[in-house]
Formats: sequence, structure tokens, C-alpha cells
Amino acid sequence: MIRAYPTSQQDEKPTTHQKALDVNLDNRRYGTFAEIGAGQEVVRWFFRVGGAAGTIAKSISAYDMKVSDAIYGRAKRYVCRERLQAMLDYEQELALDRLRETRGDTTAFFTFADTVSARNFKGTNQCHGWMGIKFQAHPRDDDSQIILHVRMLDNEAALQQEALGIVGVNLVYGATMLSHEPELLVDSLLDGLNTSRIEIDMIEFSGIAFRHVDNRLMSLKLVELGLSGAAMFAADGAVLQPSEFFYRHPILVERGSFRPVCNVNLDMLRSAHEKFSEQENVQGKDICQVLEITMNNLKATGAIDLRDFLARADVIAACGLPVLISDYFEYYRLAAYLSGLTKEPIAITMGAGSLIELFEEKYYTGLQGGILESFGRLFKNDMRIFCYPMEDRNSDELITSENLHVSNDLTKLYEYLRDRGDIVSLDNFNSECLSIFSRDVLTRIRNGDPSWESKVPDNVAAVIKKKSYFGYQPPIEETLQY
Repeated sequence: MIRAYPTSQQDEKPTTHQKALDVNLDNRRYGTFAEIGAGQEVVRWFFRVGGAAGTIAKSISAYDMKVSDAIYGRAKRYVCRERLQAMLDYEQELALDRLRETRGDTTAFFTFADTVSARNFKGTNQCHGWMGIKFQAHPRDDDSQIILHVRMLDNEAALQQEALGIVGVNLVYGATMLSHEPELLVDSLLDGLNTSRIEIDMIEFSGIAFRHVDNRLMSLKLVELGLSGAAMFAADGAVLQPSEFFYRHPILVERGSFRPVCNVNLDMLRSAHEKFSEQENVQGKDICQVLEITMNNLKATGAIDLRDFLARADVIAACGLPVLISDYFEYYRLAAYLSGLTKEPIAITMGAGSLIELFEEKYYTGLQGGILESFGRLFKNDMRIFCYPMEDRNSDELITSENLHVSNDLTKLYEYLRDRGDIVSLDNFNSECLSIFSRDVLTRIRNGDPSWESKVPDNVAAVIKKKSYFGYQPPIEETLQY
């Protein structure tokens, strides 16, 4: 008898052993396990619990690169999404060709695959892996697919292999038993583990079983559940794996609420990009620009409003920019995260108001070294802050990094960072953007004041009006036309 997944927090979740056995006892499931690197840790569970003959059509582990290339084709890297996809496509097609006619009416076929780099003997490599499952939800059904990227955090190879095996079982179980509840599936991926051992920083659902799934929401779910500190997706909604996207690229980040994206947001990014690209160690390189939204911002009013989140994602997409969702409220944590993704320079652009807040010591009481420790971490690597000026609404004074005031006991620290070039003033701004504030624009949208349209890019205005985002209500005459 197949165990149902618990419906409340009080119910006990099935163990890894129980999950593997439940899959083995489901006579509808039959498939292939293909694993490269870290041993055949996932299929081992299904062999060990019993009943594997009814589930496993084939188990393969092509460790030798020439053997792997001969089966799946050549790839630039062996631990990458491209190689994983080749494994899934090849093995699933092979299984269907061989078995569909004899048992296709009663069997839902699947292929599980992973390609992993576990800790090497010297402990010098990046420990991560790609994992996925391509499967039929029902016999004769079109294929559906789940792909994810994991970061293994244990210090010993044996522990990493163990954790990898558990995640793999969770994924196979989730695909076969929970595909109708993708959010619950995501929540179950670290059953039997915790984020001190494994992080999942990318997940993508595709195929007929997930035709109604918005992968942007699944990316948000990863961060909300704490499975990863950050997740990312492109302007077209495609899920991105951060370490691959940022690999060998300088990074420029702008943090904000983006409710909505205004002209000033894009001008801040443009002016910072111009200055950043002039740096000697950045010249001629392709800078990755990204807009970041923190979980603190998304939860500012309590629980996350999914429509509000999608509104922000859509207006950012209208600008052709990728979105980074992070749980790194403190800038030094964001800098540490980004520095682990690239060896190239990193820049964060922010307004003068945000820079003033950065020097408020109340944000660093949790650090033993206080604000000094935070700035030591923030500027530890090749990091710069580009400061966009702000108009003081009371005095009309232009506040820049040159005349910005911090508390007296931090003045020398601030001057030191400016003298070092860690804080750079942006003087190439568009003065017409300085009077634009997103909160003011949001208020105008909600109040039906049409002047908001001149303060956002045309394509952003079109999205807001088309989908009635941020409280927008079309004029009565427009409504009557429909």
C-alpha cells in the first residue's frame, strides 16, 4: 500500500527508506538510473530497500569521460545542465524505444539522472551537482521533467554522497507521488536533511504535468522555505542557476522594491554600468546586470503576496533584466554570496538614502565586531558601491557621496572607504530622474493620477495597465470600450 504524504505538520513525514520502498511497490513505475560522480548513491537506496526488480530497468554509471562522451555526446563540462539534459533525453528515449510496445499501456516510464562533483581528495573543488528526472505521470503520457541544482556543504565526501542519495530519493518520490502538488514537492526535497548539508539553488518544472506551474514562484519557494539563500530567473521567466549565469563575469546589482520599476531605477543602473565598465579590471568584459529583491522586502507587510511578487517580476521582465531573489538582507552577506560565484569585480549601486542607512550601527548588533566587521566583510573582495545622488525634498539640496553625512564617530571610516575608492559617486545621472520616488509613483497609480505614466518606462506602463498591477484601475471610458 502506498503511503500518502502527510497533510499536516503533525503527521510524520515518510523516511528515505519508506519513500524508496513506496516507489518500488508502485507497479506503474519503471525506469532508468544514470549517475556520474559520487557513486550510484540514489539507485543504491532502491536496491537496498527491496522490490527493486519492479522499478529498475537499468542502472548505469559512465564515469570515464570517453565512455560518457560516447553515450551522451561531448560537453564543455561534465557537471553542468547540458550534460544532465543529454543524459535524461538519451536514457528516457532508449527506455521507451525498448519497452513501450511490451508494457507501455500499464507502465509510466521514468529516467533519473545526476552528474556530480563531490569533494575531491585534496578538498579543492566546488562541491555541487545537477540532478533531474524525466517521467510520464501516467502510461502513454507525454514526458514531464524536474531539474535542480544542489550545493553539497558537508566536509567529507562520504557525507556528501549520503546527502546526495537522500535528495535523489526525495526527487524520485516527489515526481511519482507529488507531481500534482509542486509546492509540496519542493518542500519535501530536503526531508531527512537540512540546509547545513545541502542547498538547492535552482529548480525547474516543465512538461505536461507542470503546464500550469510558474517557475518564478517555484524559485521564490526555494528561498522562502530556506532551501537556498538565493534564486534567480531571466526576463523570459526561465530559471537561472546563479553560478552558471555569473561565471567569469563582473556583476552589477541594484536592490530595490521595484513597485514598480521607475525611470530612476534604470538611470541608476545605466550610470553605474558606465562607471563600472571604466574600471581597468572591468574594461572590455561583459557585465552581468541584475535587479535584486530581498525576502525582507517581499515580507514587509507580512506574508508574501504572490500577485504583488509577479507584478514586480513582470515589470522587471519588461525592462529585459533578470531577477535575483535573496535572503541576504545585510549587504555584506550579499557581497559574500556573489563573491562565491565569480572571481571578477562586483559592484552594488544604491541611492544616497540607502548609503546613509548602510552606516546605521543598529543593523550590525548581531555581529561581534559590529559595523567594522560588516564593512570588513563587505569590501573584503574586489567590491565597489556606486552612489546615486538624492534630492532633499525639504531643502532641494543634492545629496551625493561627497556631502553625505554619517554619525560623527563613523566619519573617518566613511572618508577612508571613499579615499580607497570603495564608494564611488555617480555624476553621470539624468537630473530629470531625481524627483522620481517609487512610493510616490505607487500612490499615484492607486489614486488614478495619470501622471505616473511619465515616471516609468513605456513598456512598464503597458504591463501595469494591461494586467491592472499595483492597484491600477482603467478610466471608465476605457472600460466602456470593452
